[in-house]
Amino acid sequence: MSKRLAELLLKDKLINETQYKEAEQNHAIRGYVRYLIEKQYISDIKLLQYLGQKFGLPSINLAKFEVKPEVLKLISPDLAKKFNVIPIQSNKGIIVIAIVDPTSVQLDDIKFATKLTVEPVLTNYNAFDAAMSKYYGGIASAAGAAEAYKAKAKKESEDAGDLGGGGVELVEVHDIDSGQTASDAPVIALVNGLLAEGIKRMASDIHIEPYEKRMRVRMRVDGTMLEITEIPLEMKRAVLARMKIMSRMDISETRIPQDGRIKLKSGGRDIDFRVNSMPTLFGEKIVLRMLSKGNLQLDLEKLGFERPQLDTFRKGVNAPNGLVLVTGPTGSGKTTTLYSALMELNKTSDNLSTAEDPVEYNLEGINQVQINKDVGLTFASVLRALLRQDPDSILVGEIRDYETAETAIQAALTGHLVLSTLHTNDAASTITRLMNMGIEPFLVVASVNTIVAQRLLRTVCAKCKVEEPIPKEKLTQLGFSKESAEKIKTYKGKGCQVCGNSGYKGRIAIYEVLDFSPTLKEMVLKGATSAEIKRTAAKEGMKTLRMSALTKMAEGYTSLEEALSNTTEN
Repeated sequence: MSKRLAELLLKDKLINETQYKEAEQNHAIRGYVRYLIEKQYISDIKLLQYLGQKFGLPSINLAKFEVKPEVLKLISPDLAKKFNVIPIQSNKGIIVIAIVDPTSVQLDDIKFATKLTVEPVLTNYNAFDAAMSKYYGGIASAAGAAEAYKAKAKKESEDAGDLGGGGVELVEVHDIDSGQTASDAPVIALVNGLLAEGIKRMASDIHIEPYEKRMRVRMRVDGTMLEITEIPLEMKRAVLARMKIMSRMDISETRIPQDGRIKLKSGGRDIDFRVNSMPTLFGEKIVLRMLSKGNLQLDLEKLGFERPQLDTFRKGVNAPNGLVLVTGPTGSGKTTTLYSALMELNKTSDNLSTAEDPVEYNLEGINQVQINKDVGLTFASVLRALLRQDPDSILVGEIRDYETAETAIQAALTGHLVLSTLHTNDAASTITRLMNMGIEPFLVVASVNTIVAQRLLRTVCAKCKVEEPIPKEKLTQLGFSKESAEKIKTYKGKGCQVCGNSGYKGRIAIYEVLDFSPTLKEMVLKGATSAEIKRTAAKEGMKTLRMSALTKMAEGYTSLEEALSNTTEN
């Protein structure tokens, strides 16, 4: 769309040949001009001024302009996206549209579609993208689809609430950015809108929850659940059916939980959703876990480890044999940490295998096995089978029982490196947990190399970040020295449009890395408690989760409130 405009910028020397060629190589997802703006080769405002002078068009600040619903209806969402325009005013047979690229706008086509005289005005790219998202993206699209469904159901009342959703065609979605229109298929458009909203918000999970008098949609963004919208009750069965068809589930089976997967494209990215349905009192609840490989960070250097912690973890991972355990609650980033460790070990000379439930991401060069209890494929049985596959390193998705723990430890004692996860509150209590499963202390001591406990903290939004002074006395109570307390600057987010007024955008990991030293091994053999082990490990240099969280606060990544609410006292 913006190639001709980029050529014009090159011709008029607003960008150089190198910048143009770079945009040409990277335009696939964002387009030529958006790429140039993101790379700061040309500013959004300078471009607006240039286009106004070049084409003699007036400009407006679309960010401060509120478009009335009746004006938006004059151009459907699919046409607005196709023509890259937003209607902003209409009066006496004239429609005013906001555009960003005069070289590509098709005024005659818009005139034909609307039967109105078209007058374009310029706006800048950032304001246009925000308005497009606001009026035609995600939730706005879903709301429009719901209205279209109600109108259609009114005309076909005999089909209202039927499984097919009033004769709506349910087809496989491959690209949610170019799917059916709300007028053609309201159920499809609504589901696509919800998925698009989840992708836009970078939600880790989307929850579609039926209740007696309403059906709500919530999303987990940066670890926090937010209510996003409601789905009309008359669309409940059709939406659930659509979700199950997309996930390749059995739509006739509503009495038992089911698992499925949705693969789609959005903005040039491949995105997977892992889907689970669960029968509840008022219908099936659907939860979608978003798995975007583009967001997967598989570099130990970039996960948030402090240098001493990373060195300790790497020492355990690069050992020829032994057990490396990563612990933490669901959604704390354990899989990412283990995958990053595996990718560091992923060499042609080594045979790496995993047993996972489920396999979240496909990793090139690693043999991944999906657990299937229905046919007897449990963690323990897969692990035993993998030991006959000549492995060097094995990842076991989770140690849940004695059988899996025993097999993992035996593998670690017979020359293999085993990586796995457990659900415990901190690193030290992992040792107690293994012994509570029935593992003898001498086996724990002989097999375990390193234990990592981790959490994810929300990071302060960079857009609305402001300083939050904290009394020096409070900082010293938390363990900072008086000298450090004098220098530390702490921040919080005021709340803005970018972060949804939460004050936080994105997350960062904190770690507690326990090196199983000879002293700690001796304590385990003597029956020491997890509290005693933790105290000794801290004396030996282990940084606890609370200490790591406060370090991130002192570095300006997160707020004091977030650091304290996600960790316990040392």
